[in-house]
Amino acid sequence: MSLSSCCNGTEMLTCLELDLKFPDVDVNGSETTTPARNFKAGLDVNTRKKFAFAKKKAFALFVKELQATVHKPQTMHSDVHWKCCGLEFMDLTTIHKHVAAQHSNEVLQLTEYILEEFALAAATTVPCTEPSENSGALIDSWNRCPIFDWLPDTSDVSQDDLTSEPGEVLLYYCYCDVKDPQWICNWQRAMCQLLHLTGKIRIAAEGINGTVGGSKVSTKLYISTMLSHPLFRDMMCLEDFKTSDGGAHCFPDLRVGVFQEIVPMGIEPQKVSYKENAIHLSPKEFHEKVTKYLSEVSKPDLNTILLDCRNFYESKIGQFQNCLAPDIRKFSYFPSYVDQNLELFKDKTVLMYCTGGIRCERGSAYLRSKSVCKEVYQLKGGIHKYLEQFPDGYFRGKLFVFDGRYTISSNNDIISNCCYCGIAWDEYKLCSTTRCCQLVLTCAECRRKGLTACCPTCQLKEVNMSPESSQQHFKEECECTDKRPKIPTENN
Repeated sequence: MSLSSCCNGTEMLTCLELDLKFPDVDVNGSETTTPARNFKAGLDVNTRKKFAFAKKKAFALFVKELQATVHKPQTMHSDVHWKCCGLEFMDLTTIHKHVAAQHSNEVLQLTEYILEEFALAAATTVPCTEPSENSGALIDSWNRCPIFDWLPDTSDVSQDDLTSEPGEVLLYYCYCDVKDPQWICNWQRAMCQLLHLTGKIRIAAEGINGTVGGSKVSTKLYISTMLSHPLFRDMMCLEDFKTSDGGAHCFPDLRVGVFQEIVPMGIEPQKVSYKENAIHLSPKEFHEKVTKYLSEVSKPDLNTILLDCRNFYESKIGQFQNCLAPDIRKFSYFPSYVDQNLELFKDKTVLMYCTGGIRCERGSAYLRSKSVCKEVYQLKGGIHKYLEQFPDGYFRGKLFVFDGRYTISSNNDIISNCCYCGIAWDEYKLCSTTRCCQLVLTCAECRRKGLTACCPTCQLKEVNMSPESSQQHFKEECECTDKRPKIPTENN
């Protein structure tokens, strides 16, 4: 495998993107056949960190070049395997072991190539306040530091540790003022690549919102690095990271980007700020409020609303008892839902909740801006944190998550049904019509009968679709979408 084949196009991280500088690394004086361990032995601690980052990047590029993908249009995922030395590898662990055992010299050569590219691209040095200096100055100057300065030290961590299963999935967010979202974006991408994390991270001037999966070693390093960064260390704590069983396999890839909002509500953050959010209740406090609410739910003059801020397909399979779950498809519809149902919220105490808490931040701010509610509260940490303390509490069914797992279960209740035969069922599948992205609750028996689409319209298209037409792009025409009111009006 040639170096150019590994480093072409977007696969090669540029020094401009990572802002890395290696003035103390002399890669020209080393032989490409020198084992990496001996090569590292002659470097100081700081340079070893830089070498470790470049080596892990080289290893990842080498492995990616061996990847072969078979796409399955009717599922969310593709079958991925790797081919090397006439052999086929079906999982990351085995291909990593093979590359480490048989191709260490090629990886080292690619490592040196990456270091050379970084060093050649580094023309100037950006002044940066050292972490040991004035902390106030550091808070304002972090984006003038090379991104490498804020990456975790993985020099003593093996590839197996960074890719081992079982792993976990992290869910977190932080609303804060971000002066340089693009720097944070580049830093997050570099860190996730270094730690072999997959997932989705949104950065904006209003903060960061992420869900990533990987080995437990990688997620631990990720959390500690986040909590040590001056932008987040006074805004976040360990409790802000929700964890669940999973790993890198839960996401098809890594997507990191800069957006206007860290969760798309469709309203500019300057108009509705997270700073105007509701009163946060701990899971225990929220549980107590819900207990009181449920004890009074049969009263005709009930003045409390337990409001689910999520989408209909989330609340359909799991929700708090006696909640109000709006039949909306996207969170960006929530403001219009509030506007259309202001009378419902008039003089009411509202208890809001969502998956991890982030949608309640600006969702509650929007509701409060209407000045109709008596009080507005939100569940801190969302359902995720509530289930940690009350796995058999008032939330029944499964928690929907936006990754390949679809759901997290804390109890055995099934509150939804197969859309065809009506039996209790809560396992989602994608609509079998290639161009439809609806989630479908169809049981195993109905699927065996070929009932795999979200509605009769899509089911008919699936039957009549020719191989040629399945490759074309059609505008979605789905009864599930067309028949559902975009903004439902509740009965007071």
